[in-house]
Amino acid sequence: MRLLVLGGTSFVGRHLVQAALDEGHAVTVFHRGRTNPDLFPDVERRLGDRASGDLDALRDGRWDATVDVSAYVPRHVAEALAALDGRQGHYVLVSSISAYDPATATTDEGSPPYGEPDPDTEHVTAESYGPLKAACERQALRSLTPVTPAIVRPTFVVGPHDPTDRFTNWARVVAEGGQVPLAWPDAPLQVIDVRDLGAFMLTLAIRRSSGAFDAVGPFGSLEDMLTAMLPREADTTLVDVGPESLDAAGVALPMVDGDPASVPLMTRPGSRAVDAGLHCRGLRETARDTVAWDIERGSPELRVGPSAAQRAALLESRHLL
Repeated sequence: MRLLVLGGTSFVGRHLVQAALDEGHAVTVFHRGRTNPDLFPDVERRLGDRASGDLDALRDGRWDATVDVSAYVPRHVAEALAALDGRQGHYVLVSSISAYDPATATTDEGSPPYGEPDPDTEHVTAESYGPLKAACERQALRSLTPVTPAIVRPTFVVGPHDPTDRFTNWARVVAEGGQVPLAWPDAPLQVIDVRDLGAFMLTLAIRRSSGAFDAVGPFGSLEDMLTAMLPREADTTLVDVGPESLDAAGVALPMVDGDPASVPLMTRPGSRAVDAGLHCRGLRETARDTVAWDIERGSPELRVGPSAAQRAALLESRHLL
C-alpha cells in the first residue's frame, strides 16, 4: 500500500509510520521538517506548512490511503484535500474524544459533537480544541462527499515519545516505588497506547473502513490505571491526599481533576473500534516501555505533574491531617 501521512515525525504519526514500515508499506510523510527531521531517513518526504497554507508538495503523486494526524483547524483539512484533489485514496482523520460535547454526550459514536466554533478562531486552547476538532470532522465529510472517511477519536494517547509528559509522570513515579500521592482515585480515566493507536489507524486505512471510531482502551478509574501499571514486584503504595492538599500546594495532577463533566468522555465502550480491529496491550507494558524511553532520553524534568519535592510535601501534609 502507498500511504501518505500528514504529520508523522512527532508522536502519533511516528508510531503509525513505524507500523506501516514494519508491514512493508511504501510511506510518504508530509511535514514541516522541524520535528525530528532525521527520523525515517529512507521514507519519502514532502515538506510544507499547513499553518501558512504551503501545500505545493502535495500537488503531485497518488496514494492508496492518507492518514491525517496534524489537522487542528478545519482549514487544514479543506486545504489539504483540495491540494490532493482526489489522489489521497482512503482518508483517515485523527480527531479526539474532546470533539464530543460533554453536556450532551452519550457513550457511543452517535454522541453529538460540538457545534461550529467561532469561524474566525484558529487559536487552539483547552477550550477551543474540542470544537475545532469537531469542525475538522465536518470539513472532512463535506470535502469528501459522497465518500465517507474514517474518523478516529482517541482519548489520552500515551506511551514512548509522548511530548506532553502526562502519562510519563505517573509511569516514572510508579516505577520509583514508595508512596504515590493522588486525588480523586475513583475518577474515570481511559488511555490508549500510541502503538496500538498507530496499528489501528493502519488497519482502517488498509481495510478502507469508514465512520467514526472511539479509539480507547478499557475504562476504569485513576486508581485502576495506576494499579495496572505497577511492576509485578512493586513496593508502591497509593495514597489519597485529597484535592484540598493539591489546592493548598498549588499542584495539579496530570490527566485527572475530578471534573464530573469528564465522565461521559472517559467511559467509552469503544466496541466499534474493537470490531474494526483495535487491540490494546496491558498498561504494565505501556508503563514499562514509557519508563525505558524516559530513561533513554535522560529522565529530564517533566513538563507537568508534581515534582519529587512537591510529592513529598503532599505526603507530609497528608500525614499531618
